[in-house]
Amino acid sequence: MVALLRSLEPEFGPSKLSRPNRDIRFSKDKSPYKLNIYGHSPGGYVSLDAKGLVAAGGRYQMEQPDVIRYREAVDPDSSGKPLQQIVDQLEHKGYEIGGELLKRVPSPYPQDHPRARLLRHKYLIYWKNFGLQPWLGSAEARDHVLEVWRDGDDLGRWFKRYVG
Repeated sequence: MVALLRSLEPEFGPSKLSRPNRDIRFSKDKSPYKLNIYGHSPGGYVSLDAKGLVAAGGRYQMEQPDVIRYREAVDPDSSGKPLQQIVDQLEHKGYEIGGELLKRVPSPYPQDHPRARLLRHKYLIYWKNFGLQPWLGSAEARDHVLEVWRDGDDLGRWFKRYVG
């Protein structure tokens, strides 16, 4: 994982490997170690466990001011339609989309807003679960992570422009 993350740094910036210890202070499950290894960089997230490889990207755990700016950008057609197109393209390429946490569209936006689904998001991520593949122990794994992170470039640029 360290070698993989380091090999992606020239294109995506500094990476960080997760620590293996779990925070068990408030958990009923007191097992001390995580069952996966993962890391992230400004380009995205990658995880490996006994079920396989997952590569992802997007904006996770936005602070409330960022969520407000995000929704203000989703609302008008000038910035919201491009985001909808980006999300549609990612889904068309087989990515799953997450972050839709609210059951209703938050006020002051109408419930029948054309981008109601996106307004219900508190964060916006995309990911692809590759599962267990024969190429996991080879350099080909890097190629798959590269593809996922590059596919998210438009989403990253949208967030940088409209959310900061």
